[in-house]
Amino acid sequence: MADTKENILHTALRLFARDGYEAASVSCIAGELGITKGALYRHYKNKRDIFDSIVERMCRIDVERAKKYEVPEETFDRSPAAYRSTDIDKVRAFIEAQFHFLTEDEFACNFRKMLILEQYRNPEIAELYQKCLVSGPVSYMEDIFREMVGQGLCGKNDPKQLALEFYAPFYLLLSISDTAAGKKEAARLLNAHIERFIENNFARRIRTE
Repeated sequence: MADTKENILHTALRLFARDGYEAASVSCIAGELGITKGALYRHYKNKRDIFDSIVERMCRIDVERAKKYEVPEETFDRSPAAYRSTDIDKVRAFIEAQFHFLTEDEFACNFRKMLILEQYRNPEIAELYQKCLVSGPVSYMEDIFREMVGQGLCGKNDPKQLALEFYAPFYLLLSISDTAAGKKEAARLLNAHIERFIENNFARRIRTE
């Protein structure tokens, strides 16, 4: 039974990423799995329940990954101490791992594609797209860099500008990686970007180590 529920989740997300959330009906999901709608409803109340479970899964994965790389799991308002104890090496390890996760993990890739596809048709998903892939990560990095600037760990720069300079190439390279030929090159370019960013903004820290 657990396998069936998991298969429904993965199949639904794949269809949402391919056809869009609105276009992929419960009948389509059930048909793709070779089960009846009644069998599907034994695991999920409706399509919205499936969607909510997908979002919940991604949120849980994000928290687990943040814990693993020792970067903040919550917003600054909820956990300011976590932001003050985050250094650039933890950020580097996390962002590189996050890139590989978002470009190589099937569930994460389909989640990202679903958000991109539906952002112009569904206001709620547009908001989720911003939170997960655009304004949310920028605000997260801004809070981290603000604390680093305050502690003298990097030059006295505008934290918002630092966040944009750091995250914009990450976002662009996610799109480049969607082509089969671009995956390895995108990862290489990201690593090079992070190295240059650290050299340009954390040179004083590096020289004193």
